[in-house]
Amino acid sequence: MAANVARQNDENLGTYYYGKIENGKHHKSALNALAAKLFRIVYWVIDKEYKVQ
Repeated sequence: MAANVARQNDENLGTYYYGKIENGKHHKSALNALAAKLFRIVYWVIDKEYKVQ
């Protein structure tokens, strides 16, 4: 799962994941929250208009 790899390799996303764990979320719940965050990031990048320079 992409969220699991992102958790392990990206400092900001790892901090987000471990913050969820510290708040009492279970591993799968925190991973789903991280996957939703990744989805929002990817959607934002795709939806952004791009100008060729």
